[in-house]
Amino acid sequence: MHVGFAVPVSGAWATPADQVQIAQRAEELGYHSLWTLQRLLNPAGSGDETYRNVPDPFITLAYLAGFTRTARLGVAIANLPFYSPALLAKQAATLDHVTGGRLDLGLGLGWMREEFAASGVPYERRGARAEEFLAALRSLWHDEVSEFHGEFYDFPPVRMEPAPLQAPELPILLGGASEPALRRAGRLAAGWVSSSRADPTSLGASIDVVRDAAAKAGRDPDALRFVSRAAVRIRPGGAADRRPLTGTCDEIRADFDAIARQGVTELFVDLNFDPRVTGDPAEATRLAGEALEAFAPR
Repeated sequence: MHVGFAVPVSGAWATPADQVQIAQRAEELGYHSLWTLQRLLNPAGSGDETYRNVPDPFITLAYLAGFTRTARLGVAIANLPFYSPALLAKQAATLDHVTGGRLDLGLGLGWMREEFAASGVPYERRGARAEEFLAALRSLWHDEVSEFHGEFYDFPPVRMEPAPLQAPELPILLGGASEPALRRAGRLAAGWVSSSRADPTSLGASIDVVRDAAAKAGRDPDALRFVSRAAVRIRPGGAADRRPLTGTCDEIRADFDAIARQGVTELFVDLNFDPRVTGDPAEATRLAGEALEAFAPR
């Protein structure tokens, strides 16, 4: 199982300087990948501090591409409804060139209704839209002349250049926890990426659904990637009611081993969901340094 690390993307520590510091140290320690996430906005007055001060994931990755050389650079995830196929095709292809072919493109449907309202797109029928979106996206990337006529997306013969650098295709990883979303990943994507809310002890059940859908679509399930966002919280150990991914670094590493046994091919450590990190930049720097050393790939 490959091990990656999420750069600061939420809270007071989500600054360009901290992002570069974390990214470069992670690469020095041999981490396989670096990850961002997307959050356009938050509802006012909700009191939820999970997503605060979140920068754009693609601009962040483009910036970090200039400070790194070997780690893959991923977004988990960007939401399809907030883009047109042409705009995302252009941005992702360009970013693939900027990163030297290191981009992993995690995509999802979105879930926060306020973001849909602010983006001027309907919340309903997100799954059906996603199916068409992916078909249009791939046509723009791969066809010398692309033309698409669907229920949701329609455009005349066009050319889109440059094409992505990676061949045969820029990797698309789909998110989602419902059975239709998991089956969509198996049928249409290079793999699946779990959310921060996923139960670390039941990832294998979701992976089985993805693999089954791939096999029924005539695809090789063993060729798929399964990426787990590990929302860790470093705390004193020994608690009788300890939750997975919370505890000492040794306890959390044991949780990583349990996650790997479920079929996960890549895990990335993410401190952005820990209130101790997002609220205090000094504490974030200390915990990030501890986590980087403790969870570095063996």
